[in-house]
Order: sequence, then structure tokens, then C-alpha cells
Amino acid sequence: MAFQNIIFEKDKGIARIIINRPEKRNALNRETRKEMGEALEQIRKDESIRVLIFRGTGEQSFIAGADVNDLKTFSPLGMFHYMNSLGQKLYNEIENFPVPTIALINGFCFDGGVELALSCNIRLASENAKFGQTEILLGFIPGGGATQKLPRLIGSGLAKELMFTGKVIDAREAERIRLVNRTVALKDLDQEGLAIAEKICSLSPIAIRLGKEVMNYSFQAPLHAGLAYELMAETLCFATEDPAEGLQAFIEKRKPEFKGG
Repeated sequence: MAFQNIIFEKDKGIARIIINRPEKRNALNRETRKEMGEALEQIRKDESIRVLIFRGTGEQSFIAGADVNDLKTFSPLGMFHYMNSLGQKLYNEIENFPVPTIALINGFCFDGGVELALSCNIRLASENAKFGQTEILLGFIPGGGATQKLPRLIGSGLAKELMFTGKVIDAREAERIRLVNRTVALKDLDQEGLAIAEKICSLSPIAIRLGKEVMNYSFQAPLHAGLAYELMAETLCFATEDPAEGLQAFIEKRKPEFKGG
């Protein structure tokens, strides 16, 4: 299908969802969120896809939050249904997506943009990136998961400071507090993301998928349960041909050819 608010690309095992509303600083409205969900469903059905990259079109903005023209129209119950379907639910789907996800954060990354980035497994920021949970300045709190995910990532004190004040930080500060993996020059952002994606594509897809599931589970389970899950996932890896191929390639000093089956 033809998308109006996103650019959806697939090439050599890598899918890209690019938010394409530059006139709105790539703010997320209802239609954009729906299109993202539709693209996710297409990717889920395509077994050739091994990595998913999110980006905002242009150089000035990743995602500048939710579109205020949407937010101001909701009743309390309307807001509940909206966030329960196109807010938290969408971000949770990204967080638990079968393949690794990478956020390439260029320019403004506010509110829902931070929440989408938090849902991704790897976050790279360009040097011009700015981050903020600024909902408090408008009289409400984050509703797409930031109150739960941000403290887990950067610690309770820093998360509360950002959410209680609406403070905006730059890319270097985001890197320092581990909100992003690292900061790169804007001109290098896409290439850095592609290099990570290509590396992931070269490795065992079943091991990557199981590893992601186990690590996600670790945030929800006590240590003993997480370790038991890890043990079962490791066992499942050896139910495929990839470990045998990897071990044999190591012995033969060649590059392995993982099939994922």
C-alpha cells in the first residue's frame, strides 16, 4: 500500500520506517501511527527482514512528539483508547518485535519520540539531537511508556528530573546518562546505523531473536526465572543448524553462513 506519512523501505534484510512529516517536525498523528502499525505487520510477515531501523526524514527532527492537533480533540475516554491502541500498544509492539530495532535520532526527539526511541534496542544520536519529556509543560504526563521505561534505563532520579521539569538535553548529555548508545556526526548517522544493521544481518537470526526475548524478559522477571528462560533459549538455539555451522566455520577459519533454521 502507499503510505502518506511514512517512508517504508526494505533492502537486503533491513527494513526502514522513516517518519515523513517534516512540516510538522515529524510529529506523530493518528494516521502516522496507524501507518507505522501497518508497516510493522508487513515486516512481521517477511522472514527475510532481520533488522528494523527508525528515522525521521530530514536533518532537523526525529520525532517532535505527538501532534497537538490530535491531542486537543480527545475526551478522557478518547485519550484512554488512543494511548491504549496507538500509544503504549504500538510502542510495546516495537519493543517486543521479533527482530532487533535501531533508532537513528536526528534533531528533535521529544515526548513520543523519546518513547519510540526507548522501545528500540539500539539508539544512535546525531550531534544535533535534542531530547526531552516535555509533557509537563502542557499539563500532563507521558502516556506511551516513558514513566516506566525511562527510569529503568537512566535511573529514577534523572528520569524524574527530566519529566518533572520538561528539561531538554543535548546528544552528549543523553550519551552520558546512557539514554543513547553513542553520539555520532550527523553526516555519519545513517552509515553508523547501517553498519550495525549489516553486522546483525550476518549473524544467526534465531540466536538474535531468542537473545532479544530473554533480555526483554529480564526486566519483568526475578533473576532465577530469567536464568531459567535463558537456559531454555540456549537449548533451542542448538535445535537449529546455526551453532553447528558457527562452530565448524570457527574451526575452518571462515565466515559462517547462518540460515536460522
